Amino acid sequence: MTTNTSINEQLSSELFRVIDANLNRLKEGIRVVEDIMRYRDNNKNLASKLKQLRHKARVDNPDELLQNRDSINDVLRPTTKSELNRTDIKSILRANFKRAQESSRVLEELYKLHDATNSENFKYIRYELYNLEKEIMLSEKL
Repeated sequence: MTTNTSINEQLSSELFRVIDANLNRLKEGIRVVEDIMRYRDNNKNLASKLKQLRHKARVDNPDELLQNRDSINDVLRPTTKSELNRTDIKSILRANFKRAQESSRVLEELYKLHDATNSENFKYIRYELYNLEKEIMLSEKL
């Protein structure tokens, strides 16, 4: 594992953008599921687990991420038709679980370049999301 100084030397501004986008996507996906469990289902246990995962989704250099953010020039910023296609609460939950899982995988892979601790943290989050997805999506309440 290397130090924070070395992170800046190993990651280009474009890779900071990838990390920033995926960190935001991860937290947003978890938050959607968390809020449905909290407010719609009044499920304190699941909402708390999701909240804990969301709070684990952080990095040591948030200012570096912000400095390299360029959401205005994101080439895929416009909404695609598939993003507008949600038929029910289950489809919203499924889309957000997948969004969060995919983002945690991207973060896990990028952090393998320079910070094994962060990589393992995002791997842990991903596997917890797999377990929560199974529990929630197969529940009778949906």
